Amino acid sequence: MDEVIQITKDIKAGNIKPIYFFMGEEPYYIDKLTEFIEQNVLQEHERDFNQTILYGRDVTIEDIISSAKRFPMMADKQVIIVKEAQDLSKTIDKIESYLENPQPSTVLVFAYKYKTLDKRKKVTKTLAKVGVVFESKKLYENQVGTWITKVLKGQGYAIEPKATI
Repeated sequence: MDEVIQITKDIKAGNIKPIYFFMGEEPYYIDKLTEFIEQNVLQEHERDFNQTILYGRDVTIEDIISSAKRFPMMADKQVIIVKEAQDLSKTIDKIESYLENPQPSTVLVFAYKYKTLDKRKKVTKTLAKVGVVFESKKLYENQVGTWITKVLKGQGYAIEPKATI
């Protein structure tokens, strides 16, 4: 959860990376971070022309790269969000060509749910160098109570420890 807070703080401060790759077994934080970027990187009037949402089963890596290389219209940045990116798992290595020289005015977000990339692969190491790679790990049963307490505290609520059991 600390990593999620750090990512959101960096984005609010204007320290926006060109690529965000959110992956893992637990989709909650993947969805929350994707939604945060969708709502906070561009102003509302810039979103019509500069925010694109793609779905992994409907596009290819080449389509994503082509979209990412475009320039924004009447804004400093464009945001491209690839939801259900796990459907691209067989061809995700093709993104390496874009990673070597990412468009500075593009924020490319991958929501890669229920799976993770092999951390030994070159594409994963390059992603971590160029952007942010976040792994959302599944919570164990003994961690759920603490997690509930933290989430509620972050929203300004309190809960008795007995209620989290």
